Amino acid sequence: MKTLKQRIHDTVSLIHAIKDRNLAWQTATQGQQLKLTHNRKLAEKTLADELAKKNVQLAHEIELLKTRQQTELSMLKTRCKEDIKDYQQYLDSLNQLKLTIQTSYAHLPDAIAHTIHHHAKSLLNAMWEAENLAEKIKLETQLIKFMTTVHDEAHQYRIGLLSDQLPENTLRLMNQGTSQPLPH
Repeated sequence: MKTLKQRIHDTVSLIHAIKDRNLAWQTATQGQQLKLTHNRKLAEKTLADELAKKNVQLAHEIELLKTRQQTELSMLKTRCKEDIKDYQQYLDSLNQLKLTIQTSYAHLPDAIAHTIHHHAKSLLNAMWEAENLAEKIKLETQLIKFMTTVHDEAHQYRIGLLSDQLPENTLRLMNQGTSQPLPH
């Protein structure tokens, strides 16, 4: 049997042989390892540069979207303010029309003038709330025809061209549910 000294010597020799092989492998592959390390660092830098570039592009696109949305919001607010102003002008015109009816037909109960006014407001509201453009235009035409009929009839009564005690054409339009004037 081998002695203890011999075993220790064999173990030390084995360890030295393993270290020598490892050193030889590292020496043989050192160029390749350096190249791989360099390529990895280069790839990391290229990736970081691409990410930074994309980050700048995304930030620019986000700013463009914010600007576009702010512009659209501003335009929508302006449009809504104008719509409110237009709607108020319509209401003022309808109130003026009610006063014309009350003045022209002073003998009529206020309920009739209010009913005519209410009918005109209903047409206005339906027109305002219509989402389909064709329907909106149709309702706007009906409202204009209704208001024109009311105004013309009140004017004709006031100057003595009509002898009817009631605004007959206006009431017929209301009963009909349309704003198309009827023939006399």
